[in-house]
Amino acid sequence: MKVREIFCVAILLMIVLCSSINAYAQSKAGTSAAPELLIPVGAAGVALAGAGISSVSGPGAIFWNPAGLDVMSVSASALFSHRSYIADMGVNYLAVAGKFESIGSFGLTVRTFQIGDIHVTTEFQPDGTGEIITPTFFTIGMTYSRKLTERISVGVTSNIVSESFGNVSATGVAFDAGIQYRNLGRINGLSLGICVKNIGTPMKYDGSALYIKAFASGYERDETYYKVEAATFQMPSVIEIGLGYERKIGEQFDLHLSCAYEENNFGIDEYRIGAEFMFQNFLAERVGYLYSTDPSGTKSIFQNFSLGFGVFLEKSVGIPVVIDYAYVPVKYFDGNHIIDVRIDF
Repeated sequence: MKVREIFCVAILLMIVLCSSINAYAQSKAGTSAAPELLIPVGAAGVALAGAGISSVSGPGAIFWNPAGLDVMSVSASALFSHRSYIADMGVNYLAVAGKFESIGSFGLTVRTFQIGDIHVTTEFQPDGTGEIITPTFFTIGMTYSRKLTERISVGVTSNIVSESFGNVSATGVAFDAGIQYRNLGRINGLSLGICVKNIGTPMKYDGSALYIKAFASGYERDETYYKVEAATFQMPSVIEIGLGYERKIGEQFDLHLSCAYEENNFGIDEYRIGAEFMFQNFLAERVGYLYSTDPSGTKSIFQNFSLGFGVFLEKSVGIPVVIDYAYVPVKYFDGNHIIDVRIDF
């Protein structure tokens, strides 16, 4: 009873937070700190358009819903993912996780956002100064997850976010928290997932590049250095609520259907649906659909469908390796390809 009470209170708190997060979201679009935190990672989840937050498990759950980490069936697992993002940018993601039966599961993640080299220009040298800078964006996270009962699990992640380019940098801390409830209403295969992401400290850039030479207006003073005070930006908070249903079809097939809704504090709300068809626990085929719009007609460039597949090699070759792939079409840019390699121990 205590577990159920805690679960119900947690749901109510998240719903209240959901209402406050979305106030005036569209008017703040594009003004958050660390927008790279919103870039989905993990091919299996991306192929489902992010709809599987109620049933995702293992190291791939850390991004989507940390409550699913302790649901993994192995004692340890490692995942490496690469996403070819828009405009020749890329996202690399590494997650390692270990399960301790009497304590819960712990995970460590490292995410890097590759932007590439940028030629420096100024108002006096618009063709370039000859200087090249390479922005460095990365996130390091620690996750703890535990099954409270056979049906309920919770999880929390703490992320340290670091951004730097040229001679300026910013650092912040963001937290994710999630809940999963399996066999909801005592219906076998029905699951509920709720996750709040990127709740944390504001970020503000600082560094020597913010000092510029100028004359003080109205004063008889030689040209000197003045510091430009950078603005402070909030983390891109979101809340997600999802449902899933899993059903076995005969002896060889499994079908998993899922849906989710995301409220974004700095952007467009998203509606997601996904389906996974598993054959003999060897081959998984996945498809998802993401819809996002606002009353003004603004839409996300990551519109329409996503698809992918997963191959589980342990039964065929005896190696506990899983390879996942996902494809996401993008308006105005080349489509995104996501490739994962997961090793279980």
